[in-house]
Amino acid sequence: MKTHEWAPSYEAYVQKLIDEFQVPGAIIAVAKDGELFYEKTFGHRDREEQTPVNLDTVFGIGSITKSFTCLAIMLLQEEGKLSVNDPVVTYLPEFRTPDEAHTKATTIHHFMTHTLGLPPLPSLIPAMQRSLEADPTAAELLKHFETYGNQPIDTFEELMAYIGELKFELLGPPGTEFSYSNDAFGLLGTIVERVSGQTYESYVQEHILQPLGMGRSVFHVEELGEDDNIAMLYTPKVMEGIRKVLRAPVAWDSPSMRAAGFLKASARDMLRYAELYRTGGNSHGATIISGESVAQMVSPHAKIDPVRSYGYGLGVLPLTEQHTLIQHTGGIKGVTAQMLIVPEAGITAILLTNVDDAPITDLTLGLLNSLLGRPLDTQYATFADCEVPLARLEQSQGTYKSGEGDEVNIRFDEADGQLVLVMENTELPLRPIGEDAFLFTRRGIDTHVRFVRNPEGEIKRFAMGSRQLPKVEA
Repeated sequence: MKTHEWAPSYEAYVQKLIDEFQVPGAIIAVAKDGELFYEKTFGHRDREEQTPVNLDTVFGIGSITKSFTCLAIMLLQEEGKLSVNDPVVTYLPEFRTPDEAHTKATTIHHFMTHTLGLPPLPSLIPAMQRSLEADPTAAELLKHFETYGNQPIDTFEELMAYIGELKFELLGPPGTEFSYSNDAFGLLGTIVERVSGQTYESYVQEHILQPLGMGRSVFHVEELGEDDNIAMLYTPKVMEGIRKVLRAPVAWDSPSMRAAGFLKASARDMLRYAELYRTGGNSHGATIISGESVAQMVSPHAKIDPVRSYGYGLGVLPLTEQHTLIQHTGGIKGVTAQMLIVPEAGITAILLTNVDDAPITDLTLGLLNSLLGRPLDTQYATFADCEVPLARLEQSQGTYKSGEGDEVNIRFDEADGQLVLVMENTELPLRPIGEDAFLFTRRGIDTHVRFVRNPEGEIKRFAMGSRQLPKVEA
C-alpha cells in the first residue's frame, strides 16, 4: 500500500483527538475502486491487555445496522414479497399511533426514512433493559428512565404495545417531518421476519453477510467462538469533574430493536459491504441486489437540514459540485462508527472505535477533506449570517426534551444579543442563518439546528442532529 502525502497531517490530527477523548482503540480504512487504499490503527482493541487493532478486529457498528435492515427490505421487494409503499399495518396490524388515520397512512417507506411522524420515544431503554441490568456502568441510565416504568420490552409485540399506550404528540402527517426513530427500524425487523418466515438475524446472515463473504460480522460475538480479536468495550464517565474512560465489557442488546443497531463487524468486512453502494449492487464478485434498488436506497427522500438528506438507512449529502457523500454513523455503549461512500471518487471507508462519544464527525470530515485534497478544517457547507428580529429570538427560549433523555435549554443572552444553547454544562452561541435556522460551532465544525413551529406560529420543537426535541417549558 503506497504512502499518501496527506497522511502525516491527518494522522497527527487524529492522534490529537484520540488523546483528548481517551479513545482506547480505533481503525480507519479506505478502499479506492474496491482495493485497500489506506489503513491506520490507533491504540488497542484491549487497553489493559495492550492487544493491537487490525482489519479483522470485530467492533460494534451501532446504527450502521439500519442500512442492512433497509437492504433486507429491498431484497424482499425484489422478490415481490412486499413494496416499500405498502401500509405498515398490512404486516403489523398491532402497530398504533395516537391517531388511527395517521397509523393507516404510514408506509414502510416512512419507516425507512424516519418520516413516520413519531418524536423520539423512551422505548430503547426498556428494550435494552435486561442487558442494562447486567451492566454496572448503566445504573444511572436505568435510574433516569424509572419514570417511564420498569417493564422490559423483549418482543416486537411488546414494543408495539408499548408505543400504542404512550401519550405523545405526532410531529405531522406521515412523510412531512424527519426525526430519527429507532422504534421504526426495530419494527422493520419485524416486517422482515413476518414476510420472510425466518428471524431477522438469520435473514441478514443468509442474504447479505454470507454472499458478501462477511465472515467476521455477527449480532453476538459469541458466534465467533474462541476468537479473541474482538474490541473490548469502553465508556466515558465524568467523575469529580474529570472525564475518565472506563473498561465496560457488558455489551448492550435488544431483541426487539436488533434491526436498529446491534450488528458487529470488522473493518475488512465493512469495506466489502460499502462497495455495494459504490458500484450499484456488486462487491468482490458477488451481486446481491439490483442497481435500481441501490439507487432507491441512496436517493435523498427526506430533508434533515439545509445540507443533509436521508435515503433508506443511509444519509446523503452533496460534498462538492462533483461528489456526493453517502454515509451513516453508529453509536451505542462501547461503539462509535462511521461508514462513508463517495461513488464519484471511487472511495469507500470505515471508521471504527471501541468507546461511545468518540469525535467521529471530526475524524470523518478530516478524512474526507484529506482524500479530496482540501484543508482539514473545510466545512460541509458555508452559510451567510441572517438578521432575526429580537422578538423572534426571544420566542425560542425554553427547555426542549426528548423521550430518549436528550435535553437542551435555549436562553437569550442580552449582553451579546444572541441565543445560547446550553447542554450538559456546555454553552454554545447560536448563529442565525435563517428565521428559525441556526449554526453552533464546536471544535471548528458547524452543526445545524432549527426551531419548528406549528401552523399558528408557536415554537413546538427544536431539531438538533437528526432528532426533534419537543418544547417542555418556556
